[in-house]
Amino acid sequence: MNAIVSVTREWGIGRDGHLPVRNRADMRRFVRLTMGGTVVMGRKTFETFPGGPLKGRRNIVMTRDDGYRREGVERVASPEEALSLVSAEEPDSVWLIGGASVYNALLPACTRVYVTMNDMSVPADTFFPDLDENPDWVLESEEEGGTTEKGIAFSFRTYRLAKAAE
Repeated sequence: MNAIVSVTREWGIGRDGHLPVRNRADMRRFVRLTMGGTVVMGRKTFETFPGGPLKGRRNIVMTRDDGYRREGVERVASPEEALSLVSAEEPDSVWLIGGASVYNALLPACTRVYVTMNDMSVPADTFFPDLDENPDWVLESEEEGGTTEKGIAFSFRTYRLAKAAE
């Protein structure tokens, strides 16, 4: 399984339920990488999508609300249930896409994390684990991404689970 995330220098991923930066290149990369696969997310993340389920992907939403039902979505109540639902799938086609609690719960099941690193500092109330400070993860590759419409430089990083890199 993979995770995909857009972060600030401090690994911030959100504030008051919103992304810290709009980055079209990041969104295009997200679509390219996840298309045809399965995306696993929390309820709050899912509800930020204006068009409902992400088209061309299997959508799995993790929530403890037993009554939660949305067309085009499979609901799971726990990380274990999510892992069970995707166990027969090709691991590289399964993507964790947020939010923070889903990342924290399922990151140990991932072998790669695709990070868009936005070179900016803004206040955040939600963070992704700092993979540069975590010895379980190694930076596998980094490529310059360019700049956003607002002039924010960014790069695309890929981290690999250290024991998987050996």
